[in-house]
Amino acid sequence: MAEKLNKTQRDEGLSGLKGWTYDDADDAISRVFKFKSFSEAFGFMTRVALEAQTADHHPDWSNSYDTVTITLSTHDAGGLSQKDVDLAKAIDKLLG
Repeated sequence: MAEKLNKTQRDEGLSGLKGWTYDDADDAISRVFKFKSFSEAFGFMTRVALEAQTADHHPDWSNSYDTVTITLSTHDAGGLSQKDVDLAKAIDKLLG
């Protein structure tokens, strides 16, 4: 089981992420991604789904036409874990 990051670990993990916002109340990170079309947004979601399945760690997310919102938190750990930071980095890599 993943362990919740302490403040030092969280700050260190978040320092390597661009565009992700930390929500203290939910102990989660989120990011909004905008695309040129629904098709591009859905294609991105498909690639994220493959990454998430490989990592056995699944995001909370939503899609509205050309916008995808992703929130990461490890429910088993009760908040942000290294799994979330790692998946955020993998998602960012998908964008190039």
